[in-house]
Amino acid sequence: MEQRSVAYTAIGHVENSFRDIAAPEEIRAEESRIVLNPALVEGLDGLEPGHRVLVIFHFHRSEGYELRQHPRGDRTQPRRGVFALRSPRRPNPIGVTVVDLVAIEGNVLRVRGLDALDGTPVLDIKPA
Repeated sequence: MEQRSVAYTAIGHVENSFRDIAAPEEIRAEESRIVLNPALVEGLDGLEPGHRVLVIFHFHRSEGYELRQHPRGDRTQPRRGVFALRSPRRPNPIGVTVVDLVAIEGNVLRVRGLDALDGTPVLDIKPA
């Protein structure tokens, strides 16, 4: 199978108080802001607070991967395949999370339920 290189340009980034790794449930409980490239604001037309949206992002601090990992690094748990986990340590470090859209303020989306760290590049937003 031929492997091809694929490149994406971030459409925005995440802002929240989580600069270091934390438990996903702790991050999801807090509100985050997705700061969208202002040139793309027109693309938000049709989204409204209360909608659920899928946020696709790049695990920018993830390095390398293993095909079999302990869930959340917990060595008391048996190893599982990376494709059966939500681990950021993947062959393509892409994350996806369904979030609640709290508000849209110009080029900023306020969301709840996002498990991404501050500064995480956002690749796409889609209706959930």
